[in-house]
Amino acid sequence: MKINQMFVALILSVALFSCGSNEAENDGEVKLSGKIENAPEGLVVLSKFTESRPVVVDTIQLNSDGSFDYNVEVSTPTFYEFNLFDQRSIRLALLKEDVQVNYDFSDPESLKITGSKDSQEMQKIDMLITDYQNKVNELNEAYYEAMSNNDSETIKKIQVNALTLEDDQAKKVKDAINSMGDSFASLAAIGLLNSKNEFQFLDSLVGKLDQIYPETKMIIQLKQQLDEMRALSMGQVAPEISLPNPEGQTVNLSDFRGKYVMIDFWAAWCKPCREENPNVVRLYNQYKDQGFEVFGVSLDRTREAWVDAIFEDGLVWTQVSDLKYFNSEAAVTYDINAIPATYLIDPDGKIIGKDLRGPSLESKLKEIFE
Repeated sequence: MKINQMFVALILSVALFSCGSNEAENDGEVKLSGKIENAPEGLVVLSKFTESRPVVVDTIQLNSDGSFDYNVEVSTPTFYEFNLFDQRSIRLALLKEDVQVNYDFSDPESLKITGSKDSQEMQKIDMLITDYQNKVNELNEAYYEAMSNNDSETIKKIQVNALTLEDDQAKKVKDAINSMGDSFASLAAIGLLNSKNEFQFLDSLVGKLDQIYPETKMIIQLKQQLDEMRALSMGQVAPEISLPNPEGQTVNLSDFRGKYVMIDFWAAWCKPCREENPNVVRLYNQYKDQGFEVFGVSLDRTREAWVDAIFEDGLVWTQVSDLKYFNSEAAVTYDINAIPATYLIDPDGKIIGKDLRGPSLESKLKEIFE
């Protein structure tokens, strides 16, 4: 959805929301109530999410019939965790509306949350997380089995399936966020998206929420993080890299304008990088005559290790390094904190892909050149 469309939808949703008969004024307090049936021994604990971790607010006593009633001080959009005897954890998004939580331990599907629309929206996110994690676990089990059997074909299929699963999950998360309207519960889904690949979507979402919930600390922090990422977002011109090649001659990334260039951050000591190199060599040979170039940026510490790895892996494309490990000028500029890492840029120098390797790199190059 385009930014202007989201802004129009926002204005409409705010108007409807502010006129609703169920909307209460924010008096700084939310009533948490409900009933927990067939409860085991233990405690019901309410925790508040802070910047780094949940912090316990209080324990909540159940009445003899399992009912409870507790008032929570809430002045800004806040996420809470409602822990039932260390056996069931429920996330709540609280601001103005009271919330009712009902659950029967004899029926795992009995959870019912009413009152707080934001908390109800949170359940969409938690269901997505659970479903995704189950599928990831299945793929992991299949992967380890294929590894133990040295079944390279199955491993490749699993890798492709994993990429497809990630893409499908991103679409589901964005659809869920879009369906939430102006609910701040969508903030809880941000961590489920790859911020590098979904920058525009996240930037638009946070900008929208900032209009509705001004001066909210978590939104202010997200805006700051996105501002820091903006220079490396999709569609932006890739920052210049000017580093020496093995012969000591300075080479510029901008020297390759007019070609599709993959900036490949790697190192001789990085096993996953070395394992990926044969795939890059194959794709480079396949597309180099059509305008594909690789710009290798090594995060090695010594020239000897770097040059030996170039020779051993048959890397015939341009290589540069200042031999400063993760303190490399280029690594700092591109916010690289783990390798392998890649950026794909178009003939105009604009970023069109990130962290592409294996099947995802092959698919993207096929999309461009075939």
